[in-house]
Amino acid sequence: MFNAVMIEKTDAGSDVSLRQITEDQLPDGDVLVRVEWSTLNYKDALAITGKGPIVKIWPMIPGIDFAGTVVESRSADFRPGDKVLLNGWGVGEKHWGGLAQLARVNAAWLLPLPSGFTARQVMILGTAGYTAILCVMALERAGVLPIGKQVDGPVLVTGASGGVGSLAVMLLSTLGHEVVAVTGRSSEQAYLESLGASRVISRAPFEKKSRPLEKAEWAAAIDVVGGQVLASVCAAIRYRGAVAACGLAGGMDLPLTVAPFILRGVSLLGVDSAMCPKEERVEAWNRLAQLIDVTRLESVVSEYPLSEAIDAAHALMDGKAHGRILIRVDGED
Repeated sequence: MFNAVMIEKTDAGSDVSLRQITEDQLPDGDVLVRVEWSTLNYKDALAITGKGPIVKIWPMIPGIDFAGTVVESRSADFRPGDKVLLNGWGVGEKHWGGLAQLARVNAAWLLPLPSGFTARQVMILGTAGYTAILCVMALERAGVLPIGKQVDGPVLVTGASGGVGSLAVMLLSTLGHEVVAVTGRSSEQAYLESLGASRVISRAPFEKKSRPLEKAEWAAAIDVVGGQVLASVCAAIRYRGAVAACGLAGGMDLPLTVAPFILRGVSLLGVDSAMCPKEERVEAWNRLAQLIDVTRLESVVSEYPLSEAIDAAHALMDGKAHGRILIRVDGED
């Protein structure tokens, strides 16, 4: 028997609880992993609180990422004792995820633990850090962020006090860029400045309907919010700038015109982390290993045991958490 957070479908929607299950209840897969650390991402919080249609198969163990140790393997790529991590691939949505002491998954979804990181540090970064560096890489490939040089102008990060936003601020600052952080919580200013933001500005102006073109202020942007905020950001990007978009906390609609794209040559770059090819995942984690000072990670994390994961998900949805939410799975009773 082992502990897991389980979501079950009910007539009223869903019910979530911490319960004990057996290994033979786990879904198919060729690698069994003892999970040591997992995280709470926005997607996980939506699933646990029932505030978003994340779960596709019932019942479901949430948790879109985890790190741990291989217990059993039918794959030539992994052996018992190997340290591994997983991000995405529909885990926590279509396949039982990481908020459990054991997980059985397909070997193709796993990566060896990156050199220089512990399992805990990898999960402080988690899907949020991995997504943030994918956004940076997308802007670099578009030629907007010149590698090894500071871009000529400020780079905007929306949703900056969340997991992806916090780590995007840290990464861009480490790369030498002037970072302007957008947040709906003025109380987060000191926190964001500690991560490297040169300025912290209110989200409120971005939530108002924008003109087709606003004053061209930002050389580039990473948007975690979507909706009207993303539309307002696109309208204020400088000539031939770009926006890497990876989130929808502000909604899935995009109320903008073609003006930024055909009059300023702005690029809108979609970033998906869940189904990203393995080669790009490896590159992303190698970049994180190069750029992240692990001693700084503690400033962006709040840690909870698995038994408190459900409460932590509600706190995240209520806007009472910032940065990364780390879930300690190993050692639970």
